[in-house]
Amino acid sequence: MIGTILCKAKDRKTRGLALAAGGMGALMVGCKTAALGMFGAGVVDLERQWRQDHNFQGNFAERWQRALAFYDQTHRHPVNRGLHIAGIPLILGGAIGLILHRPLCPLWSLSAAAFGTGWILNLVGHAVFEKNRPAFADDPLSFVAGPVWDVRQLRG
Repeated sequence: MIGTILCKAKDRKTRGLALAAGGMGALMVGCKTAALGMFGAGVVDLERQWRQDHNFQGNFAERWQRALAFYDQTHRHPVNRGLHIAGIPLILGGAIGLILHRPLCPLWSLSAAAFGTGWILNLVGHAVFEKNRPAFADDPLSFVAGPVWDVRQLRG
């Protein structure tokens, strides 16, 4: 299925989103190596396209600041912020558990539930409260900026 999507992808961004989402799906079904490869390839595609779309030639520090500013701009609604503060740790913890544990063992199943619940919380926050797309759809560094933003929100 992902092969069909990739063949029909007319641009790097669509392909990158399909690979990143496919990687997360592969992780949820226990295909760890494929998941990491697909996700990584998707993020690379998305970052290359972002740099091209924004004619960005700056260094990493400048790019990082732009990613954090964009993430903050796309997370203004207080309920969405709260859902992300709960959802992002669930996604991170779930992803780590899915990578570390054998598929279908109790800890893997718990990790899958945490990962899925975290994504549901974040997507509901965007669809219902923020009324925008998740930040990673427009800026791939949001996958990393999100957890950093979360820590900053908790620290006040």
